Amino acid sequence: MKDSINFGSMNISTLFRKLLIPTVLGMVFSALFVITDGIFVGKGIGSDALAAVNITAPLFMIAAGIGLMFGVGASVVASIHLSQGKRKVASINITQAIAFSALLILILSALCLYFIEPLARLLGSSDRLLPLAVEYMAWYLPFLVFYEVLNIGMFCIRLDGSPTYAMMCNAVAAILNIILDYIFIFEFGWGMMGAAFATSLGTVVGGLMTLIYLLRFSRTLHLCRIKLSIKSLLLTLRNIGYMIKLGSSAFISEASIACMMFLGNYVFIHHLGEDGVAAFSIACYFFPIIFMVYNAIAQSAQPIISYNFGAGQPERVRKTLHLAIRTALICGISFFILTVLCCQDIVSLFIDRSYAAFDIAVNGLPYFGVGFIFFAVNMIGIGYYQSVERGQRATIITLLRGVVFMLIGFFALPPVLGTPGIWLAVPLAELLTTFYIFGIYLKDRFIVCRR
Repeated sequence: MKDSINFGSMNISTLFRKLLIPTVLGMVFSALFVITDGIFVGKGIGSDALAAVNITAPLFMIAAGIGLMFGVGASVVASIHLSQGKRKVASINITQAIAFSALLILILSALCLYFIEPLARLLGSSDRLLPLAVEYMAWYLPFLVFYEVLNIGMFCIRLDGSPTYAMMCNAVAAILNIILDYIFIFEFGWGMMGAAFATSLGTVVGGLMTLIYLLRFSRTLHLCRIKLSIKSLLLTLRNIGYMIKLGSSAFISEASIACMMFLGNYVFIHHLGEDGVAAFSIACYFFPIIFMVYNAIAQSAQPIISYNFGAGQPERVRKTLHLAIRTALICGISFFILTVLCCQDIVSLFIDRSYAAFDIAVNGLPYFGVGFIFFAVNMIGIGYYQSVERGQRATIITLLRGVVFMLIGFFALPPVLGTPGIWLAVPLAELLTTFYIFGIYLKDRFIVCRR
């Protein structure tokens, strides 16, 4: 399982490629979780079911954000400890992250199940969509803890030098989800329950695979017993707080997607009704592929940057950053062109022309795709600041991108531009964030030149 990787001495391009290819493939398989549900729900249940799943999506993005927050925080801290030869401390860090986040998700899942119907209404569900949204959540929430373990485990396994196994965890979970989606929806006729249960079983298998690796096959990082003395618990809380500080921008990045869905659902249902939400849900199903590819690029660069930052090798940090930006920009331009040329094909994966949502989505996706180019730069910028322990700056960028600028877009553009303005709200937020990052970059260069 162990790949031949040395973060401190291997050629940067070779090292980045060794991490990037399996990480991108693993992320694409993760995106299949979301996309497969959309295809099977849209084709097998209908447009309303597709809208109902999108109504509940912000809740699951928050859960994913918690996993990314602890995954980024723990991997950055553990990377620096490993660069200094402190393997035991690094293992303790990842154990604390997995244990604490799992406990947190279990508590949140229980609360969400208890208030499931009010929660669905809070997320923007109409009376027509409410039964479908509640049914979907009821069969997904109890298994979120395995999704959490899978998200954090990916970071730990890649840091241990086994990106291929990390990819396999996502691949097995996604393939199982696809098979079970078809069986539960089309063969058994279980509807929303079948779609949710298929995804849940996939995450259970993926989460267990990561735990088995960290318990039995890992050579550098291992899960270890957490001491329960007062002193140890206080140290654990201190470490958890530092991980949250470093990874908070990753959580906010996922939460910003939840915010995009939440605001978009409200704006679309206000202007275009349930058909508008169904059309927007197709963009939201397509968006995870874009996000996860960029996230894979950032996560591939992260252990290289963190390790060499801790080892005091700034030139290797700089080369990795520039390589990541170039890679992300090429992907961003390609995704935009693909969206413009294939928008009808993308929409037809989820629903057919008989639904009113079809034409709304076909007309709107090219506007939405403009943001993919700027999103590429933003994700790499946020990932870089996380990797060099500048979590506060990464958090500010993410808050501006995911909340402040998005609010401006959703409430300022529709009155001026009409329906295209709704689709352009997210691209505007990405563009403004890119300008902000370039402003920071120029300011830092000016300060360095003056010194």
